[in-house]
Amino acid sequence: MRVLKKVGLVSLGLVAGVSISLHFAAIADKETLATPLPIEELRAFSEVFGRIKSDYVEPVTDKKLIAEAINGMLSGLDPHSAYLDAEAFKELQVGTQGEFGGLGIEVSMEDGLVKVVSPIEDTPAYQADIKSGDLIVKLDDTLVKGLTLNDAVKRMRGKPGSKIVLTIIRKDEPKPLTFTLARAIIKVQSIKSKLVEPNYAFVRVTQFQEHTGENLATALESLIKQNQGPLKGLVLDLRNDPGGLLTGAVGVSAAFLAKDALVVYTEGRTDDAKMRLTASPDNYLRGNGKTDYLKNLPDSIKSVPLVVLVNGGSASASEIVAGALQDHKRAVIMGTQTFGKGSVQTVLPLGNNTAIKLTTARYYTPGGRSIQAKGIVPDILVEDPATAGQDSAFRLREADLNKHLTNDTPSDEKPDNAGKAAPASPSTKGDATKPAPAEFGAKNDYQLNQALNLLKGMQILHGK
Repeated sequence: MRVLKKVGLVSLGLVAGVSISLHFAAIADKETLATPLPIEELRAFSEVFGRIKSDYVEPVTDKKLIAEAINGMLSGLDPHSAYLDAEAFKELQVGTQGEFGGLGIEVSMEDGLVKVVSPIEDTPAYQADIKSGDLIVKLDDTLVKGLTLNDAVKRMRGKPGSKIVLTIIRKDEPKPLTFTLARAIIKVQSIKSKLVEPNYAFVRVTQFQEHTGENLATALESLIKQNQGPLKGLVLDLRNDPGGLLTGAVGVSAAFLAKDALVVYTEGRTDDAKMRLTASPDNYLRGNGKTDYLKNLPDSIKSVPLVVLVNGGSASASEIVAGALQDHKRAVIMGTQTFGKGSVQTVLPLGNNTAIKLTTARYYTPGGRSIQAKGIVPDILVEDPATAGQDSAFRLREADLNKHLTNDTPSDEKPDNAGKAAPASPSTKGDATKPAPAEFGAKNDYQLNQALNLLKGMQILHGK
């Protein structure tokens, strides 16, 4: 029986210069491939194929027709299944290393247009002030309408230093906006950390990559050393983190959970789509030969008071971490409702350096909750006044995507807008000065300050 390599995905979507998350496993070809084929439907397919070959206004190669047929078959299933040609497949693999070419935009397709899910920090798109929810309608002089998502992403890639003009429609803007961006090699720093004040630390996960778990362990050890002793509180920031490697999510969760605590489990139709991943080296190292990078973390990390910040841009692997820490009551989740990407994609390499990305399972939190099309509802709803109303009104979520999978678990949790204050008044339009990107761990970060206030309050209560 021929053995294939299977790649499971737990990320949001495509990036203009692709950044998608993976975990690896070896499986065998399924016997189900031998089930009877639908003869009548295949006869119709053959007829259409022949008509196009003989009657289409221009000659079309067999390769192009088959590729487009496969792409249509997969994209018609749900927003995350897709056909990856040789270039897209290579970019996907490179992206997990934390370095790839492009603009740094997490994107999806909506009504034939490319919609920005989130710009990635410290990239050309982020610096140009591209926003979540922006609709890209034109790439240079090419209209996006009619392009596939893969085609649009290819056009946004290119030689570092070369420029592209994006024409964007933004909600509440009276006319389209144009942005000229220079492509770059995108190097995503997965972990950023800072001792914001004595005894209180701030750690941000921008994306879950191959080395995220060990980088987190290094950062935590450094913070404790800087503090000259155990921390009294820690803020873990997952805001606008679009996801990443499943092993990275398990590793980050395992840093704070008891050994062997359940982090996430998946359910699908096949045996290999059913997994139970716990806070154990076998699950966050996945047989890659690394030493256990969490082994030498001080015991205080398992009990340090913890607040996790999330918002509508926190997706997939971020939601796995937030859901695990919430279900085990290990952290207080603060912010706004997350994206709601609760499905697992499997990348099946084909024999010609291409692959298919197929939705094969839903994932569930340790408490049995499906996050699909719902997301994680924070324990404490705190909206940043600087972006008031954007998460609830303007931000794209899984439930907004066409053909998204439904949530298969009942829930009585409050909706996203429960308990929120009224949105702040929008800023005056026409200001020619573009706001500078937010500084990491800035003193005016409202949600971070609220998290620190909560941690300090917890210390007071603990003392009493």
